[in-house]
Amino acid sequence: MIFGVVSLCLLSFLASGVLAQQAVKEVKIGIAGPMKAVFGRDHWRGASIAQEEINKAGGVTLRGAKIPIKLVKVDTNEIASVSDAVVAVERAADEVNFFVGTQRSESALAMQDVAMKYKKIFVLCGAVHPELMARIAKDYDKYKYTFRATINSNSQAQVLIAHLEDVAKIVKEQMGIAKPKVAILADKLMWADPIVKLIETKAPGLGLEVVGVWRPSATASDVTAELAAIKASESQIIFQSVSGTMGSVLGKQWGELKIPAALVGGAAIACVKTFWDATGGYGIYSTTMTGIGPAKLTEKTLPFWNAYLKEYDDFPGYVSVTYDAVYILKEAIERAGTIDSDKVVAEMEKTDYKGAYGRMAFYPRGHEFPHDLRFGPGYNTWVVNQWRGPGKVVVVWPYEWQGVKYEGSEKCILPPWVVDYWKKKK
Repeated sequence: MIFGVVSLCLLSFLASGVLAQQAVKEVKIGIAGPMKAVFGRDHWRGASIAQEEINKAGGVTLRGAKIPIKLVKVDTNEIASVSDAVVAVERAADEVNFFVGTQRSESALAMQDVAMKYKKIFVLCGAVHPELMARIAKDYDKYKYTFRATINSNSQAQVLIAHLEDVAKIVKEQMGIAKPKVAILADKLMWADPIVKLIETKAPGLGLEVVGVWRPSATASDVTAELAAIKASESQIIFQSVSGTMGSVLGKQWGELKIPAALVGGAAIACVKTFWDATGGYGIYSTTMTGIGPAKLTEKTLPFWNAYLKEYDDFPGYVSVTYDAVYILKEAIERAGTIDSDKVVAEMEKTDYKGAYGRMAFYPRGHEFPHDLRFGPGYNTWVVNQWRGPGKVVVVWPYEWQGVKYEGSEKCILPPWVVDYWKKKK
């Protein structure tokens, strides 16, 4: 009798599992981002190309069946409001199986807590503060559902230091300045804090003198006061680390005023083609760190870059890594044979995927930042692009960095007016 009851329970359990799989008609992925801003738009675009390609090929293979991917737009309004972001994710949690997206770290920390409450895998594609992944090290069972498809701000700082070193060498060679001066201009936001601190610490070792740090709002509409102060400091380099619309303002006013300092570093808004028009072309020769550029990071980079450009008449931004994130989820689901979060987490941890944005693999449990994207030669490096003209950017870093040089990359060029100014001044 006991055996019969156990057998019935086991059959019931197995049947419920089969029915649960049969009930999966779509894999629903919530694309969470500020949809009224360029970042949310680019989240959606990257994911949409992946969805179209995957569904055209039949969809996600789940226990022999082909399941289509459905994207659900989740407008977080996270740049303006943390509370709006929380509400948006809370409302979508019952509708979607997974989340992909985010841009602003302050909001992402709050959204992460909501997603973890519902045990929803959240692949971060924009928010870069290390604390998002440090939480996993502190409480793995709660936060293990978080993965990041971009490098964190600590790794970004290493990219920027390496690029700054390249630019410093060019300044010394072309302008004969033994110890160039650098001004730091960064968002007044938490994500930029580790970068500013590292640049201040490392710049002297590169033979640079840091003359000051300016931290305007990420949405500032005028930075002429900051630029005037930087010009007065006689800096040859402006190191930028900006994530908001201020990036376009900075690029435009820097070029208009012909500030005699190379504008290098990272400006999220400069990753996309519309930056040229937003700056009236004055952003030429400025550089920006991003996740992708028109060079051969992998076999998938240029096909994706060109497909995105053809579809949207724009460059993919660093947050368009949602393209790779959707593919990574697809492969993890297929390996797991289910959309069950815990089982998919186990497969996500095994990820080693060559995507459009480079090699995608995550740091393991036990690392300081578990589930963060692995950074370095042989793994993901990100790139630095330089504006060269209307609709034209080139990859200028890595350029022979620790043995890494991507096919299609070129050496960085200093703005002609900067070189002329300092040659005349000598």
